[in-house]
Amino acid sequence: MKFIIEHIFLLGIVVLSGGALLWPVLTVRGKRASPLEVTQLINRGKSTIVDVRDAAEFAKGHLRDARHIPLAELAQRAGELEKSKNRTIVLVCQKGVRSSSAAKVLAKAGFDDVVSLDGGVAAWQGAGLPLAK
Repeated sequence: MKFIIEHIFLLGIVVLSGGALLWPVLTVRGKRASPLEVTQLINRGKSTIVDVRDAAEFAKGHLRDARHIPLAELAQRAGELEKSKNRTIVLVCQKGVRSSSAAKVLAKAGFDDVVSLDGGVAAWQGAGLPLAK
């Protein structure tokens, strides 16, 4: 107890820095869907798949019927998805990081139902699901 009282500022710094390190892990990064959930959305026909990877990655393989809009161009080209506002927009990238950023861009553009493929194309392939070329 004496140690805690004598080193209260040091303990405060430790708690704050630990919290700062854990914050990104604990914050919600938007709606995410597993490859199985995305497959179900595709089968229901009520989704639009948007691949936000660059052209070289997209050419190596992508989800069937995916629209290619690179993340760098998404804010300017969001109008191309206007017809899909009443559908679920499924965002896809390689590992799931860029699609989370893309979800924020589309949320600012007024899209309500936006989902990011958790783990990206890597998780899709890991689940043994096919890619189109």
